[in-house]
Amino acid sequence: MSSLSRELVFLILQFLDEEKFKDTVHKLEQESGFYFNMRYFEDQVQAGEWEEVERYLSGFTKVEDNRYSMKIFFEIRKQKFIEALDKNDRPKAVEILVKDLKVFATFNEDLFKEITQLLTLDNFRQNEQLSKYGDTKSARSIMLVELKKLIEANPLFRDKLTLPAFRASRLRTLINQSLNWQHQLCKNPRPNPDIKTLFIDHSCSSTNGTRAATPTNNPLSGSIPKPGVFTPLGAHGPFQPVVSPSPSAIAGWMSSANASMPHGAVATPPPGLVQAPGAAAFLKHPRTPPGAIGMEYQTADSEHMMKRMRAGPPDEVSFSVSTHASNSSPDDLPKTVVRNLSQGSNVMSMDFHPQQPTILLVGTNVGDISIWEIGSRERLVHKTFKVWDMSTCSMQLQSIFVKDATISVNRCIWGPDGSILGIAFSKHIVQIYTHSPAGELRQHLEIDAHIGGVNDIAFAHPNKQLCIVTCGDDKTIKVWDAVSGRRLYTFEGHDAPVYAVCPHYKESIQFIFSTAIDGKIKAWLYDSFGSRVDYDAPGHWCTTMAYSADGTRLFSCGTSKEGESHLVEWNESEGAIRRTYSGFRKRSVGVVQFDTTRNRFLAAGDEFQIKFWDMDNINMLTYADADGGLPASPRLKFNKEGSLLAVTTSDNGIKILANTDGQRMIRMIESRALEGSRGISEPAKPPVTGSLLPVASTSTPHGPMLERADRIHQPISIGNVATTDSSRAVDVKPRISDHMDRVKTWKFPDIADPNQLNTLRLPDTLTASKVVRLLYTNSGLAILALAANAVHKLWKWQRNDRNPSGKSSASTVPQLWQPPNGALMSNDMNDTKPVEESASCIALSKNDSYVMSASGGKVSLFNMMTFKVMTTFIPPPPAATYLAFHPQDNNIIAIGMEDSTIRIYNVRVDEVKTKLKGHQKQITGLAFSQSLNVLVSSGSDAQLCVWGIDGWDKKRTRPIQAPPGLSSPLAGETRVQFHNDQSRVLVVHDSQIAIYDTQLECLHSWYPRDSFSAGISSALYSCDGMLVVTGFSDGAIGIFDAENLRLRCRIAPSAYLPSSIPSNGNSFPVVIAAHPSDPNQFALGMSDGAVYVVEPSDADQKRGAFAPQDNGALPSVPSSSTLNGQPSETPSR
Repeated sequence: MSSLSRELVFLILQFLDEEKFKDTVHKLEQESGFYFNMRYFEDQVQAGEWEEVERYLSGFTKVEDNRYSMKIFFEIRKQKFIEALDKNDRPKAVEILVKDLKVFATFNEDLFKEITQLLTLDNFRQNEQLSKYGDTKSARSIMLVELKKLIEANPLFRDKLTLPAFRASRLRTLINQSLNWQHQLCKNPRPNPDIKTLFIDHSCSSTNGTRAATPTNNPLSGSIPKPGVFTPLGAHGPFQPVVSPSPSAIAGWMSSANASMPHGAVATPPPGLVQAPGAAAFLKHPRTPPGAIGMEYQTADSEHMMKRMRAGPPDEVSFSVSTHASNSSPDDLPKTVVRNLSQGSNVMSMDFHPQQPTILLVGTNVGDISIWEIGSRERLVHKTFKVWDMSTCSMQLQSIFVKDATISVNRCIWGPDGSILGIAFSKHIVQIYTHSPAGELRQHLEIDAHIGGVNDIAFAHPNKQLCIVTCGDDKTIKVWDAVSGRRLYTFEGHDAPVYAVCPHYKESIQFIFSTAIDGKIKAWLYDSFGSRVDYDAPGHWCTTMAYSADGTRLFSCGTSKEGESHLVEWNESEGAIRRTYSGFRKRSVGVVQFDTTRNRFLAAGDEFQIKFWDMDNINMLTYADADGGLPASPRLKFNKEGSLLAVTTSDNGIKILANTDGQRMIRMIESRALEGSRGISEPAKPPVTGSLLPVASTSTPHGPMLERADRIHQPISIGNVATTDSSRAVDVKPRISDHMDRVKTWKFPDIADPNQLNTLRLPDTLTASKVVRLLYTNSGLAILALAANAVHKLWKWQRNDRNPSGKSSASTVPQLWQPPNGALMSNDMNDTKPVEESASCIALSKNDSYVMSASGGKVSLFNMMTFKVMTTFIPPPPAATYLAFHPQDNNIIAIGMEDSTIRIYNVRVDEVKTKLKGHQKQITGLAFSQSLNVLVSSGSDAQLCVWGIDGWDKKRTRPIQAPPGLSSPLAGETRVQFHNDQSRVLVVHDSQIAIYDTQLECLHSWYPRDSFSAGISSALYSCDGMLVVTGFSDGAIGIFDAENLRLRCRIAPSAYLPSSIPSNGNSFPVVIAAHPSDPNQFALGMSDGAVYVVEPSDADQKRGAFAPQDNGALPSVPSSSTLNGQPSETPSR
């Protein structure tokens, strides 16, 4: 359903409520699923109207949607069951048990048995957990508290618990405005028209008693109204004053603001850059002037079609009688000081690298910029201010520098992918640097941007073109081409210096919010029609705006001249303040700065502290003083994962605060640095530390979210591939496993003894068949294998005393899981081809609820809880050979085919959107880069192709490099996987493992030789991106450093295979899977059908550290076209 249709439903809900159609109101709430009326829900629960409670809930969620939904329905049905027992109505209790509660036995059989045993008791209060059960009314009240917590935590109810803010009788107001318009179009308008009906357009009769003719050239004038019995609408008088329409408007923001004619843009945008109007939720179609074509509500109902296809959190369901804690915990916030950095001058601006979570850019009040590596406490770059070319500056600026050479950084910011950075200075100038992966800064652009200070800078990319957005004391906002420095737009309309800009997009509409020091907020499209918004910010002075990381929620923070600070969330659809956060001192010193993180938290520097809020609660959540030493209003900045927080100090320094994940990451970097100091020194300059975020499974190699939500969402770099307009990504990602605290590492250079490994062969009672695909679930709780006989096998680890987390482990034996009916999850097969020759592929949804799979036949979509086939598609020929979910839309799947094409398939509409042709043989690998918005493909032709995912155009193609001494072109299955940094690709072939960049330049490569003479069967990155785990066709396993492909550890088959299986290559790892949060655990899918889980031995950490072997790995010599002459061999920091 379109945005306007959705808003119409809200208006109808308001109208029905005002007219006291109570039952109809709640029916529409339930059927639309747009607004969950918590008060009505509470009333029905308190009244025990259980059928109505579940019917109302069914409009928003189903039992199987996610763990929160399951717990909600379970609590309701459990209460209904207990009430039946309390009334001694055992037949009713049995009916509830069989009809309502049995569905939960699939997920927690022990709990279901415990509930069943209540029937055997004379009084259910004899059960220890129910011994304190009181009366029905109090029990329902206690349950309601639990249900409210679950509903508020359930992502399916996000933005559905509060109604949008709009004025009373809004629908009547709109109707009256429409009647005003119609009356204006009358040829003979009467001073006091009599409105008879709304079913046809209004038209006044002629003054001589005849009807006025209908204007044939005006589509807004409808047919002539006929006499009727309807009384005139009088809620707001017969008519309201007519407001002349503006050419275009942002709907919600104009509804409460003073209407004003827009200010024209000074510069005419170049051809092809004019932003076409679209259907953004908050963009209103311009009211149509006489003679123009009228605009109607959109009727798209895609949201309604997908109402039941919802995704939930990936965790398994575990029911208990105890209460469920909220998922918003202060423990997730970085509050522990882990680093103190001395900058030497007052820090004015900071920004974390979008891909390297420990790299911090800093700008100061003397014009200096620095880049810090937080893990090693090293200042990688320090540059003092200088004008690069004074001759290109305006005479006004030259004269200013003659009189006063002092200058300050007002804002410094990384580009979307970290390959570019921008600095806005207090006098006229913007400087843009390029930043190489080796850490080198190069001068790129110097722009004399504004008269006076440049107060803010941001990156955007309208029309797929990377641009720089600046604002300044000259009351303008300007947009510049990031490659050439050419000015594209100048937006005028503010009456005071512009303080900040916030580029963003909604549903393909690119726009810019700007704030001025008179408190005015304006919004601009990239066109020549000027501002769409003229609205007042709280405080009426310095205000900054920022979106949540997923781009769905808008916040602003500002301070008035009197020192009153305001942190608010905006309702975009109305231009009104949704909530105002409390907790500021009455008189703040300076302008309060703020930041957002993880779609959950807000932070602001005030009162010598950092104050934190949950986005959904106006009351301050907690605070931190960073062990003291902070200024009155410290500046602060989160890294993109929210694990680190940089805060300025009063002694010209920076403190780095960390949460548990951040502390663990810092320790890992320290341990790597320590190991590096013991190893072989390298002459090349070390690069900045790589990202430590986990990657997704082998078949769906998505990377971490890399966008800068408060400034720009779609990453792009100069000279790089084009990007798309959508970057919605899942905010929930696995944490680094707790048992990484023990710092297990691969310390033995050669492992042949089983005592040097923790190895577990997974139990299997099904027919043994070669494992052809293997992956961990995203939660890390289970392993899924696909065998050559088209049967899936799922192993789940249970929570117990030895394994309280329930995570996969080589120390506890999992269960080979099947539904209670014993069903198998089997793929459709191709009758014309032997099963062993059929290509197999598999991909898992982000929430672990669904798996998509094929074994030479149709592609099947399975429910992971029931093993039932939900649908099938793409029947052969040709057969599907590889599957990968689109990183920004789970309904879009890239399907590699046996005929060498790639089909981009939309599951929602069951349609192939396009076919990509570029390979000569079947597709064997697909990998999406979310930050670069590209798809990399590989095939049995040993070719690599890069495709832009906005238009699915082929960017480049190249065969993989043949090993030295081999002149003939390579062929055979080739796999690809993106590194966490989303800029490097691991390429796996029988003859080699190699690291390529997205320009398809080979950075490093390793070829089997010496101790590894057999061909490579499989390889992939560990979840932290630091290791490459490689399997060989003789059963051996190699652990390589991901930075340079140096061999770290060799594992002989004898170390993990049982002694009953000879180590002669008859059993070898066909496929390897990496644990999603433990970088030292991996699983092996074997040629004989077995599956092993392998970890380093706990004894490893008691022995000496190991320097990587110099095993004769051939260094790759990258082409001269690699970025900034990056060295070919660079060790990890």
